[in-house]
Amino acid sequence: MKHRKYIITGLVLAGLMNFSSCSLGYDPIASYSDVTEGVQDDEGEKQEFQSQADVELALEGLYQKMKDRIEHWYLDCLLIGDSHADNAYAGTTGAETVPFENNTVDGGNTVLERDWSRYMEDVAAANRIICNIDAVSDPNFTADARNSIKAQAEIFRSLVWFYMVRIWGNIPLNTTLPPDITADNIEEVYDEYFPSQSTELEVYQQIEADLLDALKYAPDNNPADKTLFTKSVARALLAKAYAEKPLRDYNKVIEYCSALEADGFGLADSYSDLFALNENGTDLKMRNTREGILEAQFPASGGNWCAWMFGRDLLDWNNSFTWAKWVTPSRDLIALFTSEGDTQRLDESVVYYECTWSNYYPSDHYPFMYKCRAGCSSVLYLRYADLLLLKAEAYLRGDAKNLNAAADIIDRIRIRAGLNKLPDSVRNNETELWKAYMKERRLELAFEGQRWFDLCRWDEVENVMNNLRDEGRFARINDFDKNSYFFAVPQTALDGNENLVQNPGY
Repeated sequence: MKHRKYIITGLVLAGLMNFSSCSLGYDPIASYSDVTEGVQDDEGEKQEFQSQADVELALEGLYQKMKDRIEHWYLDCLLIGDSHADNAYAGTTGAETVPFENNTVDGGNTVLERDWSRYMEDVAAANRIICNIDAVSDPNFTADARNSIKAQAEIFRSLVWFYMVRIWGNIPLNTTLPPDITADNIEEVYDEYFPSQSTELEVYQQIEADLLDALKYAPDNNPADKTLFTKSVARALLAKAYAEKPLRDYNKVIEYCSALEADGFGLADSYSDLFALNENGTDLKMRNTREGILEAQFPASGGNWCAWMFGRDLLDWNNSFTWAKWVTPSRDLIALFTSEGDTQRLDESVVYYECTWSNYYPSDHYPFMYKCRAGCSSVLYLRYADLLLLKAEAYLRGDAKNLNAAADIIDRIRIRAGLNKLPDSVRNNETELWKAYMKERRLELAFEGQRWFDLCRWDEVENVMNNLRDEGRFARINDFDKNSYFFAVPQTALDGNENLVQNPGY
């Protein structure tokens, strides 16, 4: 109640400020405009958008977020997905990154603070469209156009929630537009502005509902432009959501993965097609491969600044190469690539440079994550190999168990990587085939932010991480246990919303 009194006092002192977005976390914009403040219609009701063009501009903003704000969309995902698992070390030795390596992350971690607040802002930006699009009075704004834009916003919001629920479990679900908040109504609307957390299951159910709705109206897959929130993106996210424990339905995983193949997706001819530069080293070799489902693309002039967060930017060799980089490949992962004879994927995943630091390796032969190697490198948010392997998982773990079908999928991935097919002793042994599957996902998807969440989905966190023997890794401070599967809710979020509850174990 003390928190509410402070807010009431602040509202009165601020002249009963109006809030026009779906969340208090929405990015403030300095200048006044009809877009930022809304307009009044003939009956005195506020309109967030005046025209179809306003809504389209807001949708463009969602797409731009996936390129401009890749700290939480990409950089932090690799820190969580690979450095918190056995694929990588933190890379730098700062307080924001090392806790992911030695398992001391708590609610004060600045990476988690950034991610929570920005994901909430992302949801608010999507809600601004979803909650207001039907009220736009533009007579030229057709139902088909409205439905398509709303579907794309729903897919974007679902993707944000998918990231959040896997990181934190129970999270707030902001789906409605609260009324303007005043001193007179704050008690009635407080919980809409400061919602409590929904359960993990409820979050996945909302993701499912949004994606099923989006499937009706989203654009079809465009082979020439994989940056769009299409029906195929919705199918891929549904498959990934149905593979997670709260919503698990492996039959639906198979269904939606098969639908992606019907949409025209397949493996790129070469693994290097996904990450390599052209022969002249002036641009990315390929964009919009058959394998890309959703990607952020950057021009040859350079725009993906994460390249120099992970290593050298091959378009600007000396740019920011004076300090230790994030997500340093682990000895354990490199040893696995080597023992498997997996040279093609190793060469596309890890590169060695001479540098001026020696945090984990000798400075004259230091490995770096290589999948993002230039300012023109695309971020592959969703790619078909990930979904194809999930289909194999469904055949191994679901009701429609089919060892041959699972092995055939694994072999497709292995052959593309230049490896031999699985021997019969593995194909015909369920236990050994499952081990081969887990290994294949690790090698195929290294440095794509998947490994930690795979371990969580398989209930393998304690087994793998507590038994990890990697002499180059910072010593584990805390053992992994049942509370390790979700991270701490940031303390700043708890301080700002008395309805939030900290996750167990923190």
